[in-house]
Amino acid sequence: MKGEIAWLALACLVAGLPARAADASRERVYEARVERVFDGDTLWVRPLPDGRPRKLRLDGIDAPEICQPGGLAARDALAERIERRVVQVRERRRDHYGRPLVRLSQRQTDVAAWLVAQGHAWSYRWRFNPGPYAAEEARARAARRGVFAEASPEWPGDFRRRYGPCPPSAPIAPRAGASNR
Repeated sequence: MKGEIAWLALACLVAGLPARAADASRERVYEARVERVFDGDTLWVRPLPDGRPRKLRLDGIDAPEICQPGGLAARDALAERIERRVVQVRERRRDHYGRPLVRLSQRQTDVAAWLVAQGHAWSYRWRFNPGPYAAEEARARAARRGVFAEASPEWPGDFRRRYGPCPPSAPIAPRAGASNR
């Protein structure tokens, strides 16, 4: 019986491998204009030349919640860097909300790496993996940039567990110079 279960598990594993490889080959790459930056890791883009607006989340990072210390600074830094500019989008997969998780490049710079290096986001970690931007985070911590200027900044995942998402009624200051749409 145990041998049959082991063979069945192995067969399922092998059967799943081609599907995962096919998912990786379906990565969508396109250019888009950034329409709006919602927070430090969520934005709206319009694919070029005339695509429909899409809500995206940056893959591999976790930025402070907008109502969390550093949240407004993260949003403003990202907006100043890419809003109204053309970026290259690499859609990799979807998060648990159905949003595409993307790698974003602007003038050959990985936008997520830049955010982490400036201290506006954490490298997204899971289990014992420090995440894809661990080196950038370590340098930002050492230089005490952005949220890492605080003695012990609260990781956004811990903040969400303690307080939940930012309430819709939370006072969120508009970005300086931003149009109200």
